[in-house]
Amino acid sequence: MIQYRELSPGELRPELFASFVRRQVVTECWRREGSEWVIRRVPFIDDWSAEDIQVLVSCLSNTLDTGGLVRAAFLDGALKGFVSVEPALFGGEHRYLDLSSIHVSQELRGRGTGRALFSAAAGWARARGAKKLYISAHSAVETQAFYRGLGCVDAQLPDPRHMEAAPFDCQLEYTL
Repeated sequence: MIQYRELSPGELRPELFASFVRRQVVTECWRREGSEWVIRRVPFIDDWSAEDIQVLVSCLSNTLDTGGLVRAAFLDGALKGFVSVEPALFGGEHRYLDLSSIHVSQELRGRGTGRALFSAAAGWARARGAKKLYISAHSAVETQAFYRGLGCVDAQLPDPRHMEAAPFDCQLEYTL
């Protein structure tokens, strides 16, 4: 049975990710061409290196240190999913909070873990006065299907910081 709980700063170490399989084989991605979204063949394998995990640990630690949320899913004591939300509202009247990451280990994808983590993030953001979650989301067809299936739509106010940092991501929002 999967257990969900918030992580503490002391738990965030590279070793926590030892049983986490980030690997995603991508064949098609959404791309914006003019004012239209189209699917293009863009094959690659998305995975984390040891350096990527170090950066992730640093980012998640910063999220906790600044008052944000890092909630995790564990199976038999091993990390199998997590979501993070940054604490600072932005976007004026949109009152966005940034869902900065959500990942589920490969073997648990499609089993409701991501949905449960997303729901927890939405509840946390709502309780802090946000009107919407902002998501700079991977453009893989499968990833977009996940977000769209939850009710996410194109962001009304795309954030330039996210667009510059990840130009191929799809900028989404979710109304709380």
